[in-house]
Amino acid sequence: MPGTNSASVVDFILDLFARRGATEYMGEAVSMSQHMEQTAACAVADGAADELVIAALLHDIGHFIGDHPIDALEKGIDNNHEEVGANYLQAHFSPEVSEPVRLHVAAKRYLCATDPAYLSRLSNASVNSLEVQGGPMSAAEIEGFEANPHHRAAVKLRLYDDDGKVAGLTINPLTAYRATLQSLLCE
Repeated sequence: MPGTNSASVVDFILDLFARRGATEYMGEAVSMSQHMEQTAACAVADGAADELVIAALLHDIGHFIGDHPIDALEKGIDNNHEEVGANYLQAHFSPEVSEPVRLHVAAKRYLCATDPAYLSRLSNASVNSLEVQGGPMSAAEIEGFEANPHHRAAVKLRLYDDDGKVAGLTINPLTAYRATLQSLLCE
């Protein structure tokens, strides 16, 4: 993991994307980095705050830094990438960045439980990973999720996540977010 100065954190993130970003994204039509960049582009198009844009950009960083192989979810193993990513991000960014990342899988489970049409919106890969990640939430889980102050941002992030899977879309690369990443660091 990177050192404590802000330049090394941003350089570490840029290097992760450069080294791991071309990896196939769970059978989707885009690579991991294209997916995360598209998710951020959706947040920008929606007029989201910079913190949510960066959460969208980095929401799947846990796939890059976790202990499980990147295809763990495809093999039926919950890699807890949302926790791994959020735990890394909380050391460097505010909760407005880290907590939507932590909750983006829970937001999928929440939406599946509360919006009957939502499941039909999911890609095949997201439907497959849903069961590994716990399936739709129970009533008690819904109540707990809604009590979290970051749940609304996580739901927005989840919707951007679902839309960030378009083959051939031209969008800003990760490097276009360097200044925003730098400005949001808490170090």
